[in-house]
Amino acid sequence: MQTSFPPEALADPAMRASEAVIRKCVHCGFCTATCPTYVLLGDELDSPRGRIYLIKDMLENQREPTAEVVRHVDRCLSCLSCMTTCPSGVNYMHLVDHARAYIEEHYERPRSERLFRRLLAAILPYPERFRWALTLAPLGKPLRPLLSAIKPLRPLAAMLDLAPARIPAPAPAQSTRLPARKGRVALLQGCAEPVLRPEFRAATVRLLERCGHEVVFAPNEGCCGALVHHMGREEAAREAARRNVDAWITEIERAPLDAILVTASGCGTTIKDYGFLLRDDPAYADKAAQISALALDVSEYLARIDLPQAGPKGVTVAYHPACSLQHGQKVTEAPKRLLAQAGYTVRTPAEAHLCCGSAGTYNILQAEIANQLGQRKADHLDRLDADVVATGNVGCATQIARFSQAPVVHTVELLDWATGGPKPAALKHLPQE
Repeated sequence: MQTSFPPEALADPAMRASEAVIRKCVHCGFCTATCPTYVLLGDELDSPRGRIYLIKDMLENQREPTAEVVRHVDRCLSCLSCMTTCPSGVNYMHLVDHARAYIEEHYERPRSERLFRRLLAAILPYPERFRWALTLAPLGKPLRPLLSAIKPLRPLAAMLDLAPARIPAPAPAQSTRLPARKGRVALLQGCAEPVLRPEFRAATVRLLERCGHEVVFAPNEGCCGALVHHMGREEAAREAARRNVDAWITEIERAPLDAILVTASGCGTTIKDYGFLLRDDPAYADKAAQISALALDVSEYLARIDLPQAGPKGVTVAYHPACSLQHGQKVTEAPKRLLAQAGYTVRTPAEAHLCCGSAGTYNILQAEIANQLGQRKADHLDRLDADVVATGNVGCATQIARFSQAPVVHTVELLDWATGGPKPAALKHLPQE
């Protein structure tokens, strides 16, 4: 795609990077067939190609974002399916992230939107605040019909829909020390996952220790920054990245790490991109690149090490590949292969490439589209007639559980169970093997 950015615009490193991305687009339209919002809405401007046109015009001409441009960019899930499909290597992720930051700086949203987005940014990345907010959800449940009827308050109704009926007890992140370890890894503590599904972390620690790999949690580490980054709060995302880089570098100075493991693939995609996010920060660029190189999804690491012998369970698993894992990190086969090697019958649904609609805060801010995608995904998974759905991202687990008839667990929970760990609580209904 031809561009004509003025020289003064290209003096900005972010503009230069976006211009290079735009120039790679050849208008082929392959991305439209795999874009969830285009599949649902049929609007060219709700496809990656259409959004690239809008973003190009906005950035190239330094225009103030219009309500139309903001609407179509907001509807993007950042599922990155388009990047898997694109034959030209267009890094749409970096482009849409820049567009969101530009919109955040140059567009004044309606007051209700501004307040609600600030609320999300102030609560979701902080586990204790998030837990406190969830304890208030039962008080708001009776107001749900009223909230959904008032457009500015619909995100609150969406939050109530997503709130669990029961909040699990907090589980502290405790580092282990193994006398004769085969490896040493840091495990991301996360923000939403330990509040909503602490069993994911517990299963991961048990399995890794059973394999002889020491698990540590870095003090002062926090949210990866993905939640605020996708809302256009770029500096807040960079601050989160710097804090985590400092925490993990300090841990590396204590003793070398074989990897930094992530059980929430949405976080993993962001951490693997820290090198790009902090590329222009002279104090952090090299350290961030080092951290990005160490970051792995837990399934990637488990595929590299020797797992204990698994006993067959006679369980059929519907595997849902999270978009951030299959498209963002290009990890496609390892989870399925690990499950099959552990004795499970693994099935994948139709339209496995399409997003479930979770996408960070998307199922709050764009609930109508998210719900359609969630129901569509659950319908495909339920047709597999599986005993359980497995996935690698807490957002997907939360979203799919709202619509699917089958229980939803993390892939690592099933691997832990197959190799000597406890049966996942979600599967207590299954007969004993």
